[in-house]
Amino acid sequence: MKKKLIAVLLTGAMVCGAAMPVAAADKKWTIATDTVFKPFEYTDENGDFVGIDVDILAAIAEDQGFEYELKSLGWDASIAACQAGQADGMIAGASITDERKESGWMFSEGYYNATQSMTVKADSDIAGFEDLDGKTVGVKTGTQGASYAESLKDEYKFEITYFEDSPTMYQAVLGGQVVACFEDTPIMASSIKDGGLDLKIVEGTENEGSPYGFAVFSEDSQELLDMFNAGLKDIKENGTYDEIIAKYLGEDAVDSEEAEETEATEETEDAAETEEAAETEEEAE
Repeated sequence: MKKKLIAVLLTGAMVCGAAMPVAAADKKWTIATDTVFKPFEYTDENGDFVGIDVDILAAIAEDQGFEYELKSLGWDASIAACQAGQADGMIAGASITDERKESGWMFSEGYYNATQSMTVKADSDIAGFEDLDGKTVGVKTGTQGASYAESLKDEYKFEITYFEDSPTMYQAVLGGQVVACFEDTPIMASSIKDGGLDLKIVEGTENEGSPYGFAVFSEDSQELLDMFNAGLKDIKENGTYDEIIAKYLGEDAVDSEEAEETEATEETEDAAETEEAAETEEEAE
């Protein structure tokens, strides 16, 4: 009787133990993103949703072993979905800022450092912010480009028109509704190159920039945020991250933040090697 009881208890424990990880594995996270933010997220010629953010998320999910559903909602709708609990997280080239953190955004470690700059028509005679006096520029609502323009508005005496997406904003510049627009520099450069847009980035108008981060808006998504950070670290270490960046931005594209970390690591390693060599020489003497 005792043997049967022990067998039953052991069997129950094994079943419970097996069921717990299965339940965890069945969790599918809902992640929102933008729709037109090339090269970070966009639709290719085959109708597939691709981009740096898309590939980074896929690589991290594979590394960490979690499932997710990526919903292409647009910038404003992605934020709203996360705030309403309809999405667990958001990856859409979202710059990490103190203002966003204070308003409830919870960010991962940065995965790409981007500046914002001003763009005009290719034949425009606007050469700097000083030429914007009395004119109107375009920005995309709720972005760092918008914040950058807003910080310069009073000093350079220009007006701002807000747009819901980047392509509409670009067309407004081309059509003369606005004389310039403020956009993330890598996005603008990619759009001009791949879209054949008759636009140019005004040299010297870049700000210092800030890193992009994966974002959640509730402590219920802390596990997802932790997995993103762990996976990001892994794919940077195993070379997958560099492959993704090179795929969309070219071999020479280097995240400035990543470059600084790499340089610091190399300097530390060089110093350690120099110290070790000195100690070896002393021992030999």
